[in-house]
Amino acid sequence: MLATLLGVGGCATYADLPLGSGAGVTGVARLSAPTSEMPLPAWSTHRFDPADGLDATEVAMLAVANSPQLRLKRDELGIARAQAFAAGLLPDPQLSVSADVPRRSGAGLVTAYSLGLSEDIGALLTRSSRRAAARDQASQVNLDLLWAEWQTVAQARLLFDQVLNLRAQRGRLEREQQALATVGTYIRAALDAGNLTYDSASAGLNAEADVHKRLADTAVALHQVEGDLHQLLGLAPTAKLDLAGAPYLNQPTPSQVQAALDDLPRRRPDLLALQAGYQSQQAKLRSAILAQFPALNIGFNTARDTSAVYTNGLSIGITLPLFDRNRGNIAIERATRQQLHDDYAVRVLATRSDMQRITRDLATLDGQLATLTAHSQQLDQARASAERAWQAGSLDWPTYLAIRTNALSADLDLLTVQQERARQSIALEALLGNTDLVAAHPDAAKASTP
Repeated sequence: MLATLLGVGGCATYADLPLGSGAGVTGVARLSAPTSEMPLPAWSTHRFDPADGLDATEVAMLAVANSPQLRLKRDELGIARAQAFAAGLLPDPQLSVSADVPRRSGAGLVTAYSLGLSEDIGALLTRSSRRAAARDQASQVNLDLLWAEWQTVAQARLLFDQVLNLRAQRGRLEREQQALATVGTYIRAALDAGNLTYDSASAGLNAEADVHKRLADTAVALHQVEGDLHQLLGLAPTAKLDLAGAPYLNQPTPSQVQAALDDLPRRRPDLLALQAGYQSQQAKLRSAILAQFPALNIGFNTARDTSAVYTNGLSIGITLPLFDRNRGNIAIERATRQQLHDDYAVRVLATRSDMQRITRDLATLDGQLATLTAHSQQLDQARASAERAWQAGSLDWPTYLAIRTNALSADLDLLTVQQERARQSIALEALLGNTDLVAAHPDAAKASTP
């Protein structure tokens, strides 16, 4: 009874947890980004002040601290740690109590009873393997969280760049729309006066309609990207988001890329997580092999019969390994280990291939950027000269529109390539991993140790 009371006294209690509304945070000022909890040590010295607009680093910091998807990952880590705690607990012993009361009272007859205490020895034999598997599983989830944080940083930087780029495209198209409005007015006046036919005016009308369509398409794309950024930061869709500063720019040198390739399995959190998961599966296989041996249950009991004869005894229960012998579970764990082994090899190969491809793509995009920048500057000069000539009446409107159309296409192409170059650069840095991030994380440091 005393043991029962002590056990009940240590029981957990239930507390209700109501569901939230899912409305999101209504303003950036309500968000926080504790520097001590950031995955990158360098961020601890970055000044965080949303009042003057969010730069690329501040957006990334807010994403790491407030992303709903990362919150789910942290919940998974809590579950994994609870499972590791449960795996280390000793199995509770079993207490059995019984009593036999004589149906008729008589001389020398007493109430008989029996007390027994038993323990599952088999669970004790596999405890160390189960604990090792659970610890490695928790390390895997922790490293997966670290990798998810780094991917969130990359996504925040990419969305920041996309918002700024699309806003630049929108501004360029709005200026073009204003410039074409005067030409459109001239063309419609000429049509009304009968000085132009619709066949002759179609080029001018189509140019104005094309800019209007491009502006609408850009607005839709901007709404999508801004919505994605709001969701990443855990903001309500109507929350105001002021972005400031230049896009994130990073250009790793060829030697840095090669060093990352050489040291890839010891620096990428996702690969370290796969290694931890493989070690967990190794422990699970060892546990399954240990479980093939006969399960043993040992108990002690004391009893008194109705004649007041007291006895003490020992009970041993053993499973006869005749049919099962845990062969099914052993086969499952062994096959799972092979799958994880092959999955790791595939992931490393794919990562190396992606890094090499992106490196070559960046070299191509750099050359294309240089060409497009020079081309755009030349056409911008031509557009400015044509605009002065058009206003002076020395240039016909079809030639003026053709020059403007070419200049607009060159400017938009340049912005598109700039965005693609930023996307590839951010993707390469995400593939490279971060040495400071890995070094500051205990599970990563432990997993990367040979």
